[in-house]
Amino acid sequence: MTINESVEDYLEAILMLREKNGMVRSIDVAHQLHVTKPSVSRAMSRLRENGYLTMEDEGWLHLTDKGLAIAERIYERHQLLTQWLIVLGVAPEVAREDACRIEHDISAESFECIRQHILKNASLWERMKTDPRGPLPQ
Repeated sequence: MTINESVEDYLEAILMLREKNGMVRSIDVAHQLHVTKPSVSRAMSRLRENGYLTMEDEGWLHLTDKGLAIAERIYERHQLLTQWLIVLGVAPEVAREDACRIEHDISAESFECIRQHILKNASLWERMKTDPRGPLPQ
């Protein structure tokens, strides 16, 4: 299975919903991503078949270690890029939308350079950590 933007979005949504609600079902993912239940069902089936998640008989979704690693990588990118864009003066809603697009396409090398630049610039890092819209991952 190719890890594309759609796969990353599904895995990230499951992680975000788990952090928010504790447990996640397919219908929660459908609402989060604004897609149909049949679309989620097909995606969950493919993700299960490829070892990215498991599903209990009751319908609860659980990321495997393999799925969690991808979800955490994308979620960290999303959070850091969103906050960085906001600190640069981008409106929060635009920053979230742009970060969602960038998080899938940016190379690991470029993202790490941005992350290191932010960490080395103490005043920028402090602004991002204490931003009223929420802290960044450490």
